[in-house]
Amino acid sequence: MNKNLKIWLPLLFSIVMIIGMMMGYKMRDAIPGKSFFSVEKASSIQEIINLLNNRYVDSINTKSLTDTAIQAILSKLDPHSTYIAAQDLQQINEEIKGSFYGIGIEFNMLNDSLNVINVLAGGPSDKAGLKTGDIMLKAGDSSISGKKITTERIRSILRGPEESTVKLTMLRNGKQVVTEVGRGNIPIITVDVAYMLDTATGYIKLNKFSTQTYKEFMNSLLTLKKLGMKSLVLDLRGNGGGVLDEATEVADEFLEGDKLITYTEGLHSPKKEFRCRRQGQFEQGKLVILADEGSASASEVLMGALQDWDRAIIVGRRSFGKGLVQEQYDLQNGAALRLTVARYYTPIGRSIQRSYKDGTKSYYTSVYNRYSNGEMSSVDSVKNDTTKIYKSSKGKRLYAAGGISPDYFVAADTSKISLTVAKIYSRGTLTDFGYRYYKEHSQEFVGYKNSLSFVRSYSISEPQWKFFEKMAAKDSIGLTTINTKEKSAIEKILKSSLARQLFRTEGYFESLNEGDPFIKKSLEIIK
Repeated sequence: MNKNLKIWLPLLFSIVMIIGMMMGYKMRDAIPGKSFFSVEKASSIQEIINLLNNRYVDSINTKSLTDTAIQAILSKLDPHSTYIAAQDLQQINEEIKGSFYGIGIEFNMLNDSLNVINVLAGGPSDKAGLKTGDIMLKAGDSSISGKKITTERIRSILRGPEESTVKLTMLRNGKQVVTEVGRGNIPIITVDVAYMLDTATGYIKLNKFSTQTYKEFMNSLLTLKKLGMKSLVLDLRGNGGGVLDEATEVADEFLEGDKLITYTEGLHSPKKEFRCRRQGQFEQGKLVILADEGSASASEVLMGALQDWDRAIIVGRRSFGKGLVQEQYDLQNGAALRLTVARYYTPIGRSIQRSYKDGTKSYYTSVYNRYSNGEMSSVDSVKNDTTKIYKSSKGKRLYAAGGISPDYFVAADTSKISLTVAKIYSRGTLTDFGYRYYKEHSQEFVGYKNSLSFVRSYSISEPQWKFFEKMAAKDSIGLTTINTKEKSAIEKILKSSLARQLFRTEGYFESLNEGDPFIKKSLEIIK
């Protein structure tokens, strides 16, 4: 008997080991709540993909079909649940992170050539000696000029891993120059500008909320306080949102105690409260927030909290109306799913999410419909949801389910523009002016030491207008038919374009804010 056991024992061990391996494999893929002995059927989508791969008459791009199917599924949920393809994920993550690895230049394509519009001070290109006005011909062995080159292609060539290098071939003053530039960490700035509107009123403009926004905001806020700021205008126009935590951190600087800032809740996401955690740097002092139909998501979280607690006056137009929270899940194929997991609510319980029951297309076009239904030009045409009225901490009537409605309305300029002016905007003639004019007349601006001196003393006169007329003529645009109002508006943009070329975003927004009705109304309220 012992002899037979010795013969069969190795075989028994082998059988047990094979069974254990099979069970382990099944357990690895088991769905929670289901037996690992169960055999799952392939989904209908996978069945169709398999049939297409094995039976379709022509070869197909399975990945593209799968991506399309996923997008179709998500479109049935809500407008903000999205599938991010692998090739787009890096750029989106960089925007959230607030930085990327590149060479630190701003560029524009003029006459099918890549022109260096600006060199980031202290950045890799600045250290390598690049100058405004350089024309790039090649990066390594890749050509970066010609009609077929795209902005996305240029970015993919110039950006790269940390501490990697790229050899650039450029044209400078008619001579070819070759230099090597090391890639470095380039910040994506979210504070466009921070300056004093007058001796006591500060102004900060935020373009989005990235993971670096609170740090940038605090640097700006403390700098303005040192300059004597007693009141603040916070500009959130066009700010489409971003990282929720950053918006709540900014709100904490304005609200005292442990006040509720917002809370989120969903079917599979338990209620989570965001409260003030520290003494803020601007809990006292008048606060005005500028908003429009482009202010969304995290911007609305900030506005909603400050409006509910009667801490700020909202000036402008009704905000976008996005009250859904997304979480990003990385997928095995390198793509990502940004899925709506909860709704956020203002401190008094308002959900400002607009209805999306008629589909994504209708959801987005409803914002543009505000121009046609009169809402952009008249406060009486604002379509607030009055089915439920809320009250702020001091009893002010507030609304939900459609964005944050302002306390003071500022109409949009809805006057019809001529075809000529439309061409100037669409062909980039206006935005190119600053760079082109500065390149040929740089000595004209030597005396301007800062943006404020430029904004207050410089004006577009006949020489600059003639220069612009010649630019427009090269784009087959004649300016003889424009009226006085249109010319005045164009001159304002031309000046702002020059201010941007000289003093970057600070100069651009300081120039645009001169005479801005939003700013005028804000200063009236503060005074």
